[in-house]
Amino acid sequence: MQLYLPIADIPVNVFLILAMGAAVGFVSGMFGIGGGFLMTPLLIFVGIAPAVAVASVASHIAASSFSGAISYWRRRAIDPVLAAVLLTGGSIGTALGVGTFTLLRSLGQLDLMIAMSYVILLTTVGGLMFWEGLRALLRARRGGPVTTRRPGSHVWIHGLPLKMRFKRSKIYLSVIPVVAIGLIIGFIGAVMGIGGGFILVPLLIYVLRVPTSTVIGTSMVLTLVTMVFATMLHAVTNHLVDAVLALILMIGGVTGAQFGARAGQKIRGEHLRLLLGLLVLAVGVRFAVELVIRPEELFTIRETGGAG
Repeated sequence: MQLYLPIADIPVNVFLILAMGAAVGFVSGMFGIGGGFLMTPLLIFVGIAPAVAVASVASHIAASSFSGAISYWRRRAIDPVLAAVLLTGGSIGTALGVGTFTLLRSLGQLDLMIAMSYVILLTTVGGLMFWEGLRALLRARRGGPVTTRRPGSHVWIHGLPLKMRFKRSKIYLSVIPVVAIGLIIGFIGAVMGIGGGFILVPLLIYVLRVPTSTVIGTSMVLTLVTMVFATMLHAVTNHLVDAVLALILMIGGVTGAQFGARAGQKIRGEHLRLLLGLLVLAVGVRFAVELVIRPEELFTIRETGGAG
């Protein structure tokens, strides 16, 4: 069943887009990530312009995160104070990201920048996460400690001023790195159309020492609010949000996220990290192949505006 997308200006198979939304929503709920790192490339691979894909996917990420966040809220697995401080930086970062997106688009460099950013970010983060997850899995099989987090350990970040107590997560640290992390995630999400959860979750666990019991739910809250904000800004400033595409993705995403959140509770932590790292790495490699593969058509016809 074909449906025409008015902003993307192409016809698409409705069931294919629904299936993509459900699959990415499932991954989002299972790993506590927005899923944009997977959905945006998938839309680009099926022929949707990168700018439209980035702007439209933000609403899908928000819907999936909302569905998953409700599930974690009911289990009291969200730290509301930590989420609020993260959102302080996340809102600023999102606004800066949309501004950068608009500037790159006006310069004609947006598509190349999106593609290069995905290759660099996903292959790097995916490779590191896969390696860490593999090491944790091997340690577990040898009978060694599974987690690398030491509850009583401190690094230089814990010596920064403006400290605050986050009771739900049982940590006491400066708000400066928390705001900075939120700003970075908001910026990357607005420019690349990703929730940033696959970056945020490791940062919260390994840098801020946030317990894994509250990391995923708190990550989803940040993703939800920043992506709603990004959708609004993209719609107002760039007019690239395809409402029809976004609606189809949201329907599939909300459904898939509920099943993913339940599945994530049944899988061991080291297995989750290994699978997530492998998935991120695979998408990054696929994007790299798209950049270097020889196109079927070596020439394009473009209007020049001059009279013949």
